[in-house]
Amino acid sequence: MTAQQPKREQLFFSRDESWLRFNGRVLQEAEDASNPLLERVKFLAITASNLDEFVEIRVAGVMQRIEDGYNEVGPDGLTPEQTFERDTSELRTFVESQYRCWNQSLRPALHAAGIRVLDYAQMTGEQLEHASQFYQREVDPLLTPITIDPAHPFPRVLNKALCLALLLHSKRKRAAGAVLGVVTVPRALPRLVPVPSTGGTIDYIFLHELIEAHAGRMYRGYEVLATAAFRVTRNSNLYLQEEETRSLLESVRTELHNRRKGDAVRLEVEEGADPDIIDRLRVNFEVDESQVVRTDGPVNLSRVMTLYTDTPRPDLKYAPFAPRELRLNRRSANIFEEIQHRDILLHHPYDSYDGVVSFIEAAAEDPVVLSMKQTLYRTSADSPMFTALIEAAQSKEVTVVVELMARFDEASNIRWARNLEDAGVQVFHGIVGLKTHCKLALMVRRDEDGVTRRYGHLGTGNYNPNTARFYTDISLLTCDPAITASMQAVFNYLTAHSESDDYSPLLVAPLTLAEQSIQLIRREAEHARKGRPARIIAKMNSLLEKSIVEALYEASQAGVEIDLIVRGICSLRPGVKGLSERIRVRSLVGRFLEHSRIFYFANGGEETVYCGSADWMPRNLFERCEVLFPVNDAQLRARLKDEILAAYLADTAKTRMLESNGDYRRARPASGKTAFSAQEFFMQLAEGRVAADQIPPPVEMKEAAAVNPARAKSAPSKKTSRTVPRPSARDVPAASRPEA
Repeated sequence: MTAQQPKREQLFFSRDESWLRFNGRVLQEAEDASNPLLERVKFLAITASNLDEFVEIRVAGVMQRIEDGYNEVGPDGLTPEQTFERDTSELRTFVESQYRCWNQSLRPALHAAGIRVLDYAQMTGEQLEHASQFYQREVDPLLTPITIDPAHPFPRVLNKALCLALLLHSKRKRAAGAVLGVVTVPRALPRLVPVPSTGGTIDYIFLHELIEAHAGRMYRGYEVLATAAFRVTRNSNLYLQEEETRSLLESVRTELHNRRKGDAVRLEVEEGADPDIIDRLRVNFEVDESQVVRTDGPVNLSRVMTLYTDTPRPDLKYAPFAPRELRLNRRSANIFEEIQHRDILLHHPYDSYDGVVSFIEAAAEDPVVLSMKQTLYRTSADSPMFTALIEAAQSKEVTVVVELMARFDEASNIRWARNLEDAGVQVFHGIVGLKTHCKLALMVRRDEDGVTRRYGHLGTGNYNPNTARFYTDISLLTCDPAITASMQAVFNYLTAHSESDDYSPLLVAPLTLAEQSIQLIRREAEHARKGRPARIIAKMNSLLEKSIVEALYEASQAGVEIDLIVRGICSLRPGVKGLSERIRVRSLVGRFLEHSRIFYFANGGEETVYCGSADWMPRNLFERCEVLFPVNDAQLRARLKDEILAAYLADTAKTRMLESNGDYRRARPASGKTAFSAQEFFMQLAEGRVAADQIPPPVEMKEAAAVNPARAKSAPSKKTSRTVPRPSARDVPAASRPEA
């Protein structure tokens, strides 16, 4: 390290600070008037949901370390107490931005579009009558009003449950002081209640305001002095004592019960609430003033998602998109015969996830499939794959590794595990102390030629057909003997803790992935020193592992051009002279959630591409079972590099560039050019409206020739993938091509 370089603690951005900046980029989408209005509302709701998880996991974790007496300095040079103070300050600033967006931007725009969120006093007589009937019929039977006194202690308020606090004065006991009343707003009802309108508008009222208006009916004999909506966020980390329990399943089930009543981390209350109410709540929940967040509007903005889901205004949402279906060759009798002839690469959601579902269902139904093995991290309540696995267990060997500790999906995964076991499936929960996060499905089939083969699916995303519609992910279907044999070894590791000396060609965490990832980066550095082609393009959700960041710094100094596409947390500081000046970091936030992990290495001209489930984070590398898999087919590698990664690098519509001071600035198209959207391009490509060779060169790259000009040589324009034939540029009308 030279004297001009930053101090060690300045080499890395703080994890929490970086995460908050990511949520800020999501908020920018809510503020962006070029997005459809209801989509902007959805983005705002997502920021609130994200913030909840940050508080109940990250902030709660920092508080736990403070309480436990830890005082170690983190990679960013801050102690836990300093981290807590910084996070608290930034949280307040962010919350102010959220409510400014709602009050000054979204709510007025909704009103102008004929979608009104009314205050109770704004409703007409007809609307008041409708609201009153709804209250009597649907709301009142679900309410349990409580007055706090020695006989009625403060109720155990559940995590993130919206409640009303009421300051009450007895009409009979004039000399008595005010008492506190508490009512929990029913979770079974929508937070926004539709009310009829005769003016052609779509009108709603918040449920808690409706309850407030009828508070006098619940507390007869009391005068309601003041009311305020509030919500408590609790510590939701699971602290398992696995060695003291008979099974991991029972341990997780017990801790889920405890999570609902963990220590309070944050108290949200309406701005302008009576100070007496706030003081009483603060004392009850044992929170400091620094943990009280006053909201300039509805407590819990995530509930405005109701406006997006329930408002019948498709003109205010993204246009519907139909993904491209997987088509088998005419000579293939089934998907297994197709995979025998070629690997299949799917880019979701642009390529339909039905291809993966069909692979699982076909295996379950095929009488010559002898066994099925699959990992499950998160899945949907109505997953057809879950049904297929249960049906398959009636006639073949079926093994499923269910991760019980998929955060906030633990309860549903416990149900899946029990239902699968009841159906005769062999269910395992991986290795104690490690989350099973890899996405693998392995089938053994006795094919028509008499040969027994393994067929595998490896992916970057969960086996969840619902989220697959709006998460970007990569799937590989293959019968490559080396890959499928390694998949078998991974399953042996998960079910028997049987470690292999060699998992190649797969990279497997926590056994080989970290070390081999660093070796791949250092190999590029060595190629650069010797004047050979050296290039790294890595796309992931988060980058946090210090040893990886340091290896990237070294590669940059050796002359390797590095482009990182990191959606969320990034601790690497790019663009520092003498340290990381050849590293560029992009974050793309748009219609779809960027979830795919793709790692490209030029490798001296012998290009290597891996995809998989792991980010470059400590938890992925050392605390989870993860798999990165190579893409060996030359055409599929070309599709990943010259179509998918190249489009992300060219994006100037939804991309922000990370600067060395930690700020993100929007990427801009070249002078006189139209902004290019990678996600829009992928949709048009799937619908056959553009060709794969219509990606403009990246404007932010010093040596753009390292990727794009080679595209014409390395991948034919008529067909960049063997998965689905693609039109060439001359087959597409000029008017439908994106402007370069």
